[in-house]
Amino acid sequence: MFQFTTIQADSATQARLGALQTAHGSVATPAFMPVATQGTVKSMTPQELRTIGAEIILANAYHLYLRPGVELVEQAGGLHAFMGWDGPILTDSGGYQVFSLKSLSTVTEEGVEFRSHLNGSRHQLTPESVVRAQERLGVDIAMVLDECVPASVDVSEAERAAHLTVRWAERSLAAKQRDDQAVFAIVQGGMFPALREENARALVALGFPGYAVGGLSVGEAPALTHELAAYTIRFLPESCPRYLMGVGTPEQLVRYVSLGFDMFDCVMPTRNARNGTLFTWQGKLNIRRAEYAADFRPIEDDCECYTCRHFSRAYLRHLAVAGEILSARLNTLHNLYFYQRLMRTMREALAAGRFAEFARPFLEAHTAERAQPTQESVS
Repeated sequence: MFQFTTIQADSATQARLGALQTAHGSVATPAFMPVATQGTVKSMTPQELRTIGAEIILANAYHLYLRPGVELVEQAGGLHAFMGWDGPILTDSGGYQVFSLKSLSTVTEEGVEFRSHLNGSRHQLTPESVVRAQERLGVDIAMVLDECVPASVDVSEAERAAHLTVRWAERSLAAKQRDDQAVFAIVQGGMFPALREENARALVALGFPGYAVGGLSVGEAPALTHELAAYTIRFLPESCPRYLMGVGTPEQLVRYVSLGFDMFDCVMPTRNARNGTLFTWQGKLNIRRAEYAADFRPIEDDCECYTCRHFSRAYLRHLAVAGEILSARLNTLHNLYFYQRLMRTMREALAAGRFAEFARPFLEAHTAERAQPTQESVS
């Protein structure tokens, strides 16, 4: 049921055009997955997600386990039926939540014991229970339980977590029962290239259908993130999809597609939208700034999203300053459309054999934009 096909490889970079086939449809890669942590992409309907070109979304098994509960979602007919999304769904396992809510959790060989951040109730996640929960949710791609560590840990702590991640991955594969669901491994190893190579080789030997690189963007400098991602991908099979978790900015997406990554997710387009930051081909735009108060142009003249076709910067600024709910909806719609347009543009460039021609000026423009001092004055 699950299959990955490389359609075309770029001759100048490691980028590639591909396709994922899942039980709920196909996904063109490279692909960006809007984040639907609790079974919803904040402020967006499933129909709107389809309209902007999203083919796959990411939800979180940890959060759905706590609320509303796996049993209830299963009774509803699975996560697709429960949330009204008929396309592919990938669920993260909760490993990152163990990291981000470390004060509430204890990691053992068996799994993770934790207190709910919602009500303090006690729970345990094991590799087996996490796979079972995702099978009951009925998603298309399930992530194994892993242990993510901060960038600051020493090599011995990173090694301990990486070795535990491999043992948990092996148990996850043994627990798998559904043939219509793919389970992906997650490479860990902290900030240590040798550990990441060792971890990747051990996980590949287990024979997963897809691999993610995790444990990055956890406090390290962006240059180190790039260095480790570029190093780690060398040890992941070209025959499988390669997923870089938690990335990122438009510039990062282009850079990491160039390295050969196929799948991405990040809350940045939705979170920034709620704060009034909009993504454009010229860089970021803070719609709350006073200079847009009487600016009756769209966010971008050539953008075909619903927001740009119907509303001005002046109106969007008014909504943001007034704290209207519609502000978050319209801003989110534009940002996610921009991200999907960026991925589509990269796929088109790959199909035409001109990816490097697209990537070079894009990166130059966005690197220059990032280097400019910003002025966030708002009246």
